Amino acid sequence: MQQRPHRQLLQAHDVGTVACDELDHLREERPALGRRGVAVEEVPSPHEHGHGVAYEAVRVLLADPPAFTPPYDHELAAALARAGADVELVTSRFRFGDAPEPDGYRRRELFYPLSSRVFGRSPLRLPLKVVEHPLGLAALRRLHADVLHVQWLPAPELDARLFRPHLPSVFTAHDLLPRRTAHRAELWRRIFARFDRIVVHSENGRETLAGRGVEPERLRVIPHPVFPSEPERRDDGRTVLAFGMIRPYKGLADAIEAVRRAGDARLLVAGDPLEPLDRYRAAANGLEVEWRLGYLPRPEIDRAFGDATVAVFPYRPELDQSGALLRALGAGVPAVAYDVGGIAEPVRRFEAGRVVPAGDVGGLAAALHELLADPEALERARAGARRAREELTWDAAAQAHLALYREIA
Repeated sequence: MQQRPHRQLLQAHDVGTVACDELDHLREERPALGRRGVAVEEVPSPHEHGHGVAYEAVRVLLADPPAFTPPYDHELAAALARAGADVELVTSRFRFGDAPEPDGYRRRELFYPLSSRVFGRSPLRLPLKVVEHPLGLAALRRLHADVLHVQWLPAPELDARLFRPHLPSVFTAHDLLPRRTAHRAELWRRIFARFDRIVVHSENGRETLAGRGVEPERLRVIPHPVFPSEPERRDDGRTVLAFGMIRPYKGLADAIEAVRRAGDARLLVAGDPLEPLDRYRAAANGLEVEWRLGYLPRPEIDRAFGDATVAVFPYRPELDQSGALLRALGAGVPAVAYDVGGIAEPVRRFEAGRVVPAGDVGGLAAALHELLADPEALERARAGARRAREELTWDAAAQAHLALYREIA
């Protein structure tokens, strides 16, 4: 078995295109990949977590170059490690706070060593990131594993030219087509073609990418697990929570208007604003609103969900699934959401709140009013959130990923 080098110093000859055979069409086939380990059906059940199972540990290289989703990366890596995998997470410094400490896996911050530290959130970091990105790709290629699993590709224009997986590979399409380059269908077709498998979080995600030319046999649906928590319950029965980073596609203006129409309700906005708030504050004039702004540490996240009666997700159709929604369900807080992407799927499946047509502010207000005014309806929705927490676990997701890895490794 090859050993990972102890030092990953970049040399001049490392900078450039990461070599591999290019797949220029989705229907071109890769060379047959050698299998190692045992058959998929022998992967341990979610209750075994790999203990006592006789197979060689799968070596998994997880990559989130821009550190877009440290909580997701951490939970998946830890669950894979509990299941017996040898996991290394390659990422960059998280610009918004402290990343979770590794639990059973290793973490290296190989990407963007200067721009993520020197410039923070400043736009000045972007030109430096362009220079650093090929260096990170070169460092990634020097690492050995059985499977490379990429979570995010932050520079698709560069990646289309420079990135070639050097291992059997998986890509998770958290955003089916990221907002900035969603119109570049051919660009993403070329990138998707380089991976052996594409993971999506919903049936909507599978249908969307299949409709854009990704072969169905390469697509796998692995539902996004919940982020389980047990916040101290302090809600007053009338608090609607809008949680997460504040961006235009999150629909905060719709949340404000829906809470205004819902009757006896107050709005709690908890998250880090990545756009100006003046128009939202003006829209909320006369409404009872509490603003808890900034990147929230875990105790403040728990406090927000402990104060929430329901959570609202009036998102635009620009993403497939929401970590904020899965965090709400994991805290036992029902969700009221627009029917966009795959966001509605866990809410419907577990009857963990209400789903209304996208853009229907009146329907959003009516759904909020129903849950806030009807204790029995609210309790049924809370029971649905608890069912989601019991079923959408990280250990179950780890088992699904291990089965996927063994298809290609």
